[in-house]
Amino acid sequence: MSTNIELENVPASGGWRFKCGIALFALMLLLVVAIPVLAMSGMPPARVAALTGAIFVGNKIILVVMIAVMGKAGFQELKRTLGGYLPSLKDEIVSPVRHVIGLVMFCLPLVSALFEPYVDNIWPDFRPNRWEFQLLGDLMLIASIFVLGGNFWGKIRALFVRTARSVNTAENVQAS
Repeated sequence: MSTNIELENVPASGGWRFKCGIALFALMLLLVVAIPVLAMSGMPPARVAALTGAIFVGNKIILVVMIAVMGKAGFQELKRTLGGYLPSLKDEIVSPVRHVIGLVMFCLPLVSALFEPYVDNIWPDFRPNRWEFQLLGDLMLIASIFVLGGNFWGKIRALFVRTARSVNTAENVQAS
């Protein structure tokens, strides 16, 4: 019994399985980076779309193989290592100003994407079709989750839980 506990505490980063898993992870990233390169190569759009779909499915298969090769301990160590480079989403109550800024950052790209086809149809030359603006909107949406904090992510998650209830913590604090 104590042998299993000792084996779980041994770091898996030194073994060949962990290194092979890291190589598979790098292959996944390389395939994702290859998509824009394929798009700019002058290939027909149908072929680029087919290769993008194949890369998407292939990445999921590589992920499963990577987890199988690394094992649970190795995959958990990889998550810990990569998680150390990402900002943490703490369950903190953010200030009102930060909340408003985060909501604007969250809603602006969504509303823009919602009305974009209609604006293009009604007023064709109003909006420049530039990929930089679309990338900026995507980055703004991702950054808004970090600005709003981990508590916001829990609220979004609660939308998909049928039995979730809304509780106003400000009223609970005032009642105490």
